[in-house]
Amino acid sequence: MIRPMAGAIVGRKLFGKADDPLVCLETHNARLAQTLTTELSKMKTGLVAGTLRWLKRILLGLLVLLLGAVLFGTGYEFYARSQAHKNYPAPGQLVDIGGRKMHLDCRGEGTPTVVLESGLDTNGSLSWDRVHDDLAAITRTCAYDRAGVMWSQQKSTPQDAEAVAQDLHTTLQAAGITGPLLMVCHSLGGPYIMTYTRLFPDDVKGLVFVDCSHPDQLKEMPEAIVSKMKVPAALKIISALSWTGILRLGPAPDVEGMPEGAKKAGQAWFSETAGASLKEMQAIPTTFEQAGKLRDLGDRPLVVLTAMQPLPEEMLATQGLTREDAEQMQVVWEQLHLDEASWSSRSRQQNVMDSQHYIQLQRPDLVIEAVQEVLGEIR
Repeated sequence: MIRPMAGAIVGRKLFGKADDPLVCLETHNARLAQTLTTELSKMKTGLVAGTLRWLKRILLGLLVLLLGAVLFGTGYEFYARSQAHKNYPAPGQLVDIGGRKMHLDCRGEGTPTVVLESGLDTNGSLSWDRVHDDLAAITRTCAYDRAGVMWSQQKSTPQDAEAVAQDLHTTLQAAGITGPLLMVCHSLGGPYIMTYTRLFPDDVKGLVFVDCSHPDQLKEMPEAIVSKMKVPAALKIISALSWTGILRLGPAPDVEGMPEGAKKAGQAWFSETAGASLKEMQAIPTTFEQAGKLRDLGDRPLVVLTAMQPLPEEMLATQGLTREDAEQMQVVWEQLHLDEASWSSRSRQQNVMDSQHYIQLQRPDLVIEAVQEVLGEIR
């Protein structure tokens, strides 16, 4: 009885006709698992592919929007610059100094010639707008723009104090102005003019410092303050992208006391000028080193005006300074200006308690008086 049954079972297995319920269930489950695995794999692959397709579409859309914004910004920047050139042409002459033109605005007659050197300022020669004509009524007075600022053309070489002095000298020579000169400088213009005096001493007969920088100020100011004066990396990137119109998204600098016409011209030209100012800012350590080589003006008459009005809270916030920082800075600033006055045997230093940095705009009368005083001693 046993042998035939065993043979039957073996036969059914050999011919695939087994109908054991357990075997069928196992086979069914295996096939179902394989099917589910295959379907899940397909779903996973499809989901990943679909997600990637959507990500590609989103990225492509963002890229198109970015490209459109850049193209629109570039087009608007080109239009805005052409409008600035049309609506605010150079008030003076464009002097060729060998393949590059410098803007020189000379008014009035007489000698010595007063030369106005602006600070680290995108407004350039316009920063003297409130004193230019009044000084021109006394003697010939020339304001100018450094390379890349306002109406003066850009240059590819470094823009430190010696480069600025050479440009100014070449510009004056090309315009037929050989001296004598009374140099009036503001802020960073001080180191520029001291370097000019060192390189061309016979031309300079007198000086007026309008809240000018000192070559040692980075060493003498507290480190906490100096660290906040460094050029932010973001500013370098934004300046490099000025051709895209990005600088026009924010407000242009607004200097208190600037006449409305000069302010509009400066704002219209700001995007085109900012790069040159950044270039000068990056060269400040070299500029101070070069300017510090001369600290003896002999008996040239010198007036040093020092702005001592406390900075307003909004300006402190913009510069990241505390009130204590500002007070420390003013103490050091006054001492540095007293040192500047010691460079000449005929000098005086005057604190201006009701003006901030731009004394020529906020107290133009004091700048005019100082120039008249030095003129009187020269003549």
